Amino acid sequence: MTKAEAEAMALDLTRRSTPAEGGFCTFQPVVRGDACPRNMDCHNCDKFVMSAADLLYWRRKAEQWHTLAERAPDDATADYLHSVFEPTARAIDGLEKALAEFGLLDGALALDLRRPQDYFHRLWSLAFRASDLAGIDDDDDQPEETE
Repeated sequence: MTKAEAEAMALDLTRRSTPAEGGFCTFQPVVRGDACPRNMDCHNCDKFVMSAADLLYWRRKAEQWHTLAERAPDDATADYLHSVFEPTARAIDGLEKALAEFGLLDGALALDLRRPQDYFHRLWSLAFRASDLAGIDDDDDQPEETE
C-alpha cells in the first residue's frame, strides 16, 4: 500500500461518530441516537470504521480466535473458526499497513488504553472503513518481477 492509497481510504473522525465494539459507527442516524437499522451488526456494516486506537483491541481478538481454533475438538471446527475470522484478520492487516504509511503504527502499538489519552491525536481521529481495509490486496507485499 502506498501513502496515497492510505490517504484515499482515510476518514476523519472529527466529524460525528459514536463508539462501537472495536471501532466507531459513522452512520449519522445512529450517531444522532436513532435505532440501528442493522440491529447493531457493526462488523458487517460499511459504516463501521477502525482507528489506530483500535489496533490493540483487534490484535487481542485475533489471539482469542487463534486460541479457540487451537482448542477445537477437530480440524473441521478449527478450519471453520479460521474462516469466520479471516475477513477480520484481513482488516487488521490492512489497518496495520495503512497506519504504517501514515507513520502511526508504532504509536498505535505503544498505546496504553489504561491511561488518559489525547483524543484529538491522529491515533484517535484517523480511521478507515473496515470493509476497505479487508479488501487491501496482499499482492502489494510481493516485489515486482522485472525481466
